[in-house]
Amino acid sequence: MNLDDRLLKAIAKLGWVSPTLIQEKGIPLFLEGKDVLAKGRTGSGKTAVFAIPIIQNILTEKQTAKEQVTRALILAPTKELCQQLHKAFQSFTTSCSRDVSIVNVGSQTAISGQKTLLAAHPDIIIATPSTILVHLVSKKLVLKDSLQFFVIDEADLVFSFGFEEDLKSVLGYLPTDYQCVLTSATLGDDIQSLKQLVLHQPVTLKLEEPELPPASQLTQYQIYAEESDKAVLIYALFKLGLVRGKTIIFVRNVDRCYKLKLYLQQFGIPSCALNGELPVNSRCHIVQQFNAGIYDIIIASDESTLEDPNYASADQSNKGKRKNDKESGVVRGIDFQFVSNVINFDFPSDVDSYIHRVGRTARGNNKGTALSFVSVREKYLMERVEEHLQDWVPPGQDSVFKPYQFRMEEIEAFRYRSQDAWKTVTRIAVREARLAEIKSEMMQSKKLRSHFENNPNDMGILRHDKALHTVRIQSHLKDVPDYIIPPTLRRLAKASGHKARGGQSSHGEGRTGKNEKSFLKRKDNPLLTFEFDGFKKKARK
Repeated sequence: MNLDDRLLKAIAKLGWVSPTLIQEKGIPLFLEGKDVLAKGRTGSGKTAVFAIPIIQNILTEKQTAKEQVTRALILAPTKELCQQLHKAFQSFTTSCSRDVSIVNVGSQTAISGQKTLLAAHPDIIIATPSTILVHLVSKKLVLKDSLQFFVIDEADLVFSFGFEEDLKSVLGYLPTDYQCVLTSATLGDDIQSLKQLVLHQPVTLKLEEPELPPASQLTQYQIYAEESDKAVLIYALFKLGLVRGKTIIFVRNVDRCYKLKLYLQQFGIPSCALNGELPVNSRCHIVQQFNAGIYDIIIASDESTLEDPNYASADQSNKGKRKNDKESGVVRGIDFQFVSNVINFDFPSDVDSYIHRVGRTARGNNKGTALSFVSVREKYLMERVEEHLQDWVPPGQDSVFKPYQFRMEEIEAFRYRSQDAWKTVTRIAVREARLAEIKSEMMQSKKLRSHFENNPNDMGILRHDKALHTVRIQSHLKDVPDYIIPPTLRRLAKASGHKARGGQSSHGEGRTGKNEKSFLKRKDNPLLTFEFDGFKKKARK
């Protein structure tokens, strides 16, 4: 490919030994100056298809360039994707950062701050369609004479996120001649419309690769569970160590996100909630903490994929709810690293949502597991997925889903704890938790910092507002008594290091006899040692 040594050095630093299939086919085409429509599943390496050639061309141009101009515009449908693209471009320019300048205006930076960044005419601009349109309309950014490369990442989401009109307006401020790349996980009608708008005799890379990793890499399970069973099951899976490694739990809406978080919190299971109502900086910070291993569990909701009317009854009113960020996305494109498990606590409402959710695990050469809880009313949704993925059914199986071998009766002893904890997380508790989050965001907001400095009383009122009535944490729930653990799972539970309340010999350390062990076993189980002494006392009299 004759790439610049500085670019090769950056690629080597990333530890890339060989290109993926889409990179092997797509990068040479872009370097030849052709428009490209690249279809590839999440994790296939689509970003490098346009990032490497753009940087290579800019480095070549700069050898003879007389002035600094903007040569590339990268559009993405969400702020998180913009930040992720920015990091990707930075990783490719570690050895030539002085020669190639990159600016991300898709973040939550104030418009005035963005204007300052754009005034320097960066080589590469990354933005959402609505953000870049503001600067083009105000004529603070002029690309008519300088733009050479135009990219739309995750292009199939641009129309579905409501950016169709914004995009058409942006095109009016671009030159008529530029090289363009569209990347997408699907090639639907929206992509065909977009193709006619921006591409000129493109080469379509529709590689023959499965929508999901092979069965040897991704194992997909399902278990039938109603609402009450789901709560018991998720509690038992984590406390008994049956689910290990980084896990993303998907639910159908934001309220469910907080309800499950507060529920798990009562059992000492730490997690963080990720949804489109959070400010972009907070969302990105949560993903960074998850990737760094600070949290092992993320509970996510993706509003753009959860508009199934069958769930309307669960969300009858949206009054008083925080407005969802139009430019946010949880499932698509976000770079969750080394995810071992995906759990569909609520089954997704369509096939694409299922594929994109499950696509968070088993990325690259890593293995992963997807477990779906399926209620009676969700069974038809699972059947749609089964029908769509019937070509990928592993040999010896009737369905792409393997039944999760788990007997609910074995964890029946967990149910009384689970039911109490689940009932404790009321609608009021969820609302209070969301209010607490809003207060925290306000106190940490950079935009409000100057306001609080000028109005310290407002900060005082915010800090000392009425106490929020969230869920009361009971410390004993963090431990799992031995007597409620199924005998078949005790060895596994001990291996996972759970804190079980067990008896200790009153005779100090040392070996215990057979009778003493039997006594201790009975003593640990209050159901076996409960006695009624009332009649004995009367008899003595």
